[in-house]
Amino acid sequence: MAAEQVAETGRQQGVGSLLFRLTGLNFSNPEHLLPEATQAQLTQSRRGAERLVGWVQLGIVALFALLYFAAPKTFTEDAPFAPIPWVLGGYTLFTLLRLYFSYRTILPPWVLVMSAVADIAILLVAVWSFHVQYGQPAAFYLKAPTLLYVFIFISLRALSFSPKYLLVTGLTAAIGWLALVGYAVFEPDGTERVTRDYVEYMTSATILIGAEIDKIISIIVVTVILAIAVARSRALLVSAVAEHTAANNLSRFLEPNVAESVRTGRDVPEIGRGDEREAAVLFIDLRGFTALAAQLSPRDLIALLGRYQHLVVPIVHSYGGSITTFLGDGIMITFGAVQPSNTYAADAFRCAHTLLSGIADWSAERTNAGLSEIRVGIGIEVGLVVCGPIGDEQRLEYAVVGDTVNRAAKLQNHTKQEKVAALASANAYRRAQAQGYMAGANLNGRPASSVEGIASPVDLVVVQEA
Repeated sequence: MAAEQVAETGRQQGVGSLLFRLTGLNFSNPEHLLPEATQAQLTQSRRGAERLVGWVQLGIVALFALLYFAAPKTFTEDAPFAPIPWVLGGYTLFTLLRLYFSYRTILPPWVLVMSAVADIAILLVAVWSFHVQYGQPAAFYLKAPTLLYVFIFISLRALSFSPKYLLVTGLTAAIGWLALVGYAVFEPDGTERVTRDYVEYMTSATILIGAEIDKIISIIVVTVILAIAVARSRALLVSAVAEHTAANNLSRFLEPNVAESVRTGRDVPEIGRGDEREAAVLFIDLRGFTALAAQLSPRDLIALLGRYQHLVVPIVHSYGGSITTFLGDGIMITFGAVQPSNTYAADAFRCAHTLLSGIADWSAERTNAGLSEIRVGIGIEVGLVVCGPIGDEQRLEYAVVGDTVNRAAKLQNHTKQEKVAALASANAYRRAQAQGYMAGANLNGRPASSVEGIASPVDLVVVQEA
């Protein structure tokens, strides 16, 4: 399988390799590098583009018909037949069929190639028929302005966002016009109509080879320029889609504010350097998790954690908090660290109350279903923190560190000794009140409490009893 892929890559690189080297472009399909879901979206986008091409072509047919039937007829009455109405009728039928099938299914590449060839072929047949309709030598049609419509058909293929269809259309037009020139030259008495006099060429049914070569060169050059533009645009589109997909996936592993900074490149400090800010840190931890882990199967344990985190995360974000770290059954949450805030302390206390209420409702649901109750402990502290990326170039993590973080973790753990649901330092409580927090105006104080891991006694407040 790998050998086949290498061979296919070699074949793609071999086609038009000189042009590709000169332009620095890869005309092969880069979309296989994208996730399958994204590839499916691009396929649907191309399907819509083909429908758009069909409708534009139908509009062109209508314009042709309007111009033909509205314009005065100047062709000779003894012409064997009038081919234009037949050409317009056949092309209308062809366009309607293709438009119909573009709504029914995804058109395969061979249909798109044949469609591009048919567009040019029908147009050139219409041009060829002019000398029959007007009873003139074949050189007559070489001056028909209808040739300019090939550029419309070539540019239409740019809507498919695939340079190969554009190249097919342009190459068909160039070869087709060369064939018409050859027909005019090699018809009876055709060689006698070849001239080098430009004035004679413009005023009579003669053939100026240089003028026809100029037309073919123009068709080829326009085709190549458009193909290069489409190839470059598609490469940029695929790159942008890939980066957007990666950024969306990355945001699932990072706090949204951090992910946005990484995605936009704004406010991202260098490794080893961080920003110092006043912030609130909240730790929440499931009580009795070790016992639950022993009772539940791994699948049920993961489902429990998922339900717990699914409950916590939206509440945290609703108060402007950031999930800094998932610690198994514990979660570290910061307010004002990742995203500066003037109400970080008040937001932390309000969030704690909502979290405890949500956990209580969930626990009641479980006990009503005959399952074990859920209890948590919460610790809140405010102070200076340092936030920024840690690690090395190969593996980074956005961290919030400092003594405030350690103290909040210790306070959360101390809720077990105090037998309460949530504790905060008195300093954090005063800061929250200064920022407009009024819900707990009469919180129970625990002055000069000894907290394991903190050297000096700490004045505490009970945010909520157990």
